[in-house]
Amino acid sequence: MDISSVLQGGYHHPLARTWQGRRQLTKSMLMYPIFITDDPDASVEIASLPGQRRWGINKLEGFLAPLVKKGLQSVILFGVPLKCEKDMRGTPADDPSGPVILAIKKIRELFPTVYIACDVCLCEYTDHGHCGLLNADGSIDNSPSVDRIAQVAVSYARAGAHCVAPSDMMDGRIKGIKRGLIDAKLGNRCTLMSYSAKFASCMYGPFRDAAGSAPSFGDRKCYQLPPAAKGLARRAIQRDTTEGADIIMVKPALPYLDVISDAAELAPDHPLACYQVSGEFAMIHAGAAAGVYDLRTMAFEAVDSMIRAGATLILTYFTPEFLDWLDN
Repeated sequence: MDISSVLQGGYHHPLARTWQGRRQLTKSMLMYPIFITDDPDASVEIASLPGQRRWGINKLEGFLAPLVKKGLQSVILFGVPLKCEKDMRGTPADDPSGPVILAIKKIRELFPTVYIACDVCLCEYTDHGHCGLLNADGSIDNSPSVDRIAQVAVSYARAGAHCVAPSDMMDGRIKGIKRGLIDAKLGNRCTLMSYSAKFASCMYGPFRDAAGSAPSFGDRKCYQLPPAAKGLARRAIQRDTTEGADIIMVKPALPYLDVISDAAELAPDHPLACYQVSGEFAMIHAGAAAGVYDLRTMAFEAVDSMIRAGATLILTYFTPEFLDWLDN
């Protein structure tokens, strides 16, 4: 055997194996998605998302305190309004007494070290369930949608969010939000994380169950990216970096590792996030429950693939487990 053929000496030991990765998962790379509802005392199990719940603001201290003690450093909030009156403009999205703004203030008060991101979209708050405002024929009216989404983002930033993360995929919304933050004198106090390459995936089902955000008609294929559209994803990433995004995100993660890799190439000076979406999480749980693999082993393998592709920030429902697993 030729000398250059012998590789196993470099990874024969468990510690040496960790050195073979260019980057290792750390607690600071984890952002935990949590669902906040408008029942302040809610703690409601989400059947399609194992171990996840909808939380009311009065339950946040008991829920988050043990996680913060274990090393939780960041969360992203999703509003789940169940009592409000929805309308075509998504008016409840930035209601000062709504679940997201109340949760921002509560978490800032209880856990001042926790970094708070907020998903910015209208779908949970519109009566039609789409991510923007509509024309008379039911198609997206892009410009007023961008204006409304920017208003919501600025409202979250004013309430104390450290980061706003628009997930709507409207054209030009990054520029619109950035201008809104600057005009509100918040441009240098709030991170703008863009869902730059968000695909029209079948893997959002459990999330839509959790957030009650399924569209009442049609689908989102005219604004979320086609799954095969690699070139379009690259263009969207480049557009959002030019428009002022501070962090780039790819969503979903596991089926789009090539796009994560492309984003790392196209935006090498930006933090790169990926979202291990609800369907990925549920799929890994289902395989483990069926005895196909060990849950912990598969969870690490999936996230390691994202890091290998170039991700530096992982949004995952496995965050509570990883906080334990990374200590053992």
